[in-house]
Amino acid sequence: MARTVGIGIQSFEKLITENNFYIDKTDFIRQWWENRDDVTLITRPRRFGKTLNMNMLERFLSVQYAGQGEVFKGLSIWKSEKYRKLQGSMPVIFLSFADIKANTFASAREKICMLIEEVYRRYDFLLTGGSLKEGEAERFRKVLVEMTDSEAAYSLKNLSGYLSGYYGKKVIILLDEYDTPLQEAWVYGYWYEMVEFMRGLFNSTFKTNPYLERAVMTGITRVSIASCEALESIFSDLNHLTVVTSTSEMYADCFGFTEEEVFSALDEYEMQDRRTDVKRWYDGFTFGKCRDIYNPWSIINYLKIGRLSTYWANTSSNGLVDKLIREGSAEIKISMENLLKGKHLYKEIDEQIIFNQLDVDENAIWSLFLASGYLKAESYMLNEETGGDLYELALTNKEVQVMFQKMIRKWFSNTGTVYNGFIKALLQDDVKSMNAYMNRVALATISFFDSGKNPSMETQPERFYHGFVLGLAVELADRYIITSNRESGFGRYDVMMEPKNGTDNALINNCDRNAIIIEFKVRDSDEEKSLEDTADAALKQIEGQRYQADLESRGFPGDRIRKYGFAFEGKEVLIKS
Repeated sequence: MARTVGIGIQSFEKLITENNFYIDKTDFIRQWWENRDDVTLITRPRRFGKTLNMNMLERFLSVQYAGQGEVFKGLSIWKSEKYRKLQGSMPVIFLSFADIKANTFASAREKICMLIEEVYRRYDFLLTGGSLKEGEAERFRKVLVEMTDSEAAYSLKNLSGYLSGYYGKKVIILLDEYDTPLQEAWVYGYWYEMVEFMRGLFNSTFKTNPYLERAVMTGITRVSIASCEALESIFSDLNHLTVVTSTSEMYADCFGFTEEEVFSALDEYEMQDRRTDVKRWYDGFTFGKCRDIYNPWSIINYLKIGRLSTYWANTSSNGLVDKLIREGSAEIKISMENLLKGKHLYKEIDEQIIFNQLDVDENAIWSLFLASGYLKAESYMLNEETGGDLYELALTNKEVQVMFQKMIRKWFSNTGTVYNGFIKALLQDDVKSMNAYMNRVALATISFFDSGKNPSMETQPERFYHGFVLGLAVELADRYIITSNRESGFGRYDVMMEPKNGTDNALINNCDRNAIIIEFKVRDSDEEKSLEDTADAALKQIEGQRYQADLESRGFPGDRIRKYGFAFEGKEVLIKS
């Protein structure tokens, strides 16, 4: 009989004792213990079993569970007598920053201090255990929400010392979702304050802590902070840190499900005939040389519900990802357009995420998307000329593709039927209606694409129309192949829309739809007296560059090719044909 599929269970013990669906990842304990690294940072996308593995590690090692190893019977780790003896033998401090979400530094700091105070309360037996030295009990009681920065920085180090004195052993520290407060800090504008606070805490906890046996941190990203003078990692003081990212070989199959594990699960729930769809939607993650890693959150939901959906993508608002693409440069949007078509990007990126460069460095965005699981690295190699790593990137799978399509559609959802009205008018060659609808769309949404950094009258419409074309690429993907290109001249951009065959999506020259060529141009007041002149200049650009030649060379008749010049000035648009 198939096991019960429980959704969102992060307690290892509950999964096992209640006979819930579970894929054995206990060999992670053995691998980590035998690697003997002092401090390990493991980065994986969200909902990839990080918290469950950390809970499992605590449940296995903590002296709190001494003599309670029966929950591991029948699992990989319990086969070795060496590890059966290790179970329940270490003092463990476990904490998670997953809930440290706030829009001000003061609030975020307060939550971290509250969490540390809560951790201390788990060990208040130390106050009466007789192991605390003179003054230590007083320091123990000072760990409150109102503690100073120095008291907070030394709090986990001091607790390590108290526990080490009580048990006669050094301490294991497990910190889950370490980067959540840092991501929040970047989004809400208190990045540098949070970095300084965290650096003090991490330095005393993980570097200068003589009571530390080993530590594991998990998160989505490896965070760095950049200044104009130098690159300085938040972990720069931790010279004994082992970092495990998505391209590392270590622990490659310990997070996420392998294809063998997924197919076995489908067999258990009598879904053998659905392997192809499940692979297309949820496969695609690569860790080190371990390919065909599946998203565990989506697999578990699929086993329970039995239908394809964007389960993983829906577990987050994806607000940061949305903001970076929507407010991003023309190059970002064109790259996203190509990714949605199934094309690959070749980017030189650093796996260290530099949050305060996301607004100015395109490669920092791709690095974040790779770490977050939205992109996969098909291959990577050293660029010997620059010394950087060159990555071949693609969208991870169908689920991610659908997530981006939904996100882009929402950009224009607040315009109601206006956006759809424009598309209908475009396909019907109704220039008058196109002008009416486009001006209403621009008025309602153009500021939505601003980065908020004093956009000029030129860059404001440019960000909008690149987003607009990305919207067209999503809405008309079933009917047109849309190819865009940013011209060398500032503010110029052309789009070619080629009809697809309704049956096999091949290009044809006898379908009932017109091909469409659009030239976008921002008015240059030095060269053009009016928007009329700008629209005329855009049409001349189409003729002068012979954009239709490629279509005509494949037999597409010239009278079936529609040409439009889109002229922009601020939020005003004029379209001519």
